[in-house]
Amino acid sequence: MKLADVIVALETAYPPKTAEKWDAVGLVCGDPDEDVTKILVCVDPTRSTVDEAVEQNAQLLLAHHPLLLRGVNGVPADDPKGALVHKLIRNRTALYCAHTNADSALPGVSDALAKAIGLTVMSPLEAAEPDGDTGTGRIGELAEAEPLKIFAQRVADALPVTVQGVRAAGDPERLIKRVAVCGGAGDSYLATAARAGVDAYVTADLRHHPASEHIESGGPALVDVAHW
Repeated sequence: MKLADVIVALETAYPPKTAEKWDAVGLVCGDPDEDVTKILVCVDPTRSTVDEAVEQNAQLLLAHHPLLLRGVNGVPADDPKGALVHKLIRNRTALYCAHTNADSALPGVSDALAKAIGLTVMSPLEAAEPDGDTGTGRIGELAEAEPLKIFAQRVADALPVTVQGVRAAGDPERLIKRVAVCGGAGDSYLATAARAGVDAYVTADLRHHPASEHIESGGPALVDVAHW
């Protein structure tokens, strides 16, 4: 299969037009006419994941987070990110990034998060179009309500272990059944989760003051996980 064929499949599943305006998705480097027989998938295109792709003889490194999110004027080899691009090109390894377009797709990142913690998905947290199935985050339900302290442990058990662990805010005995999830940094959707009438909101990168104000104002319980 050619890299061009892989890109068609990726962009059918994760249309670039659905990415946020500030995002940088798509092919970073690589020849669309090259053959692809092995793909390495990663969250971040870092030195370690680039090294692994080269060592594994992968012709494509498929990353979630963009390498060049903010505008650059060049990619010289003595720049940390430029060095990664040069190594990839030297070893004929392509780099493709699917970020917020993979978040909002159906199925997408938040669907995977919801499934991992045992939710039956009902709808997007914020639909891309009225009554649409795609968009930011997901709202789902547990089969049975359970206290926040049990739900937080459920989340911790379902996701890979990280140094930061899983943090929860709210009454430990609060019953949780209807849950909103948002992969990645989701504190900009705190008010959206509150309006959705969920019992808990699972996301990442929550800041102290917005989270505290959210809880004090009677919003859903919060479960803060790593940036998946």
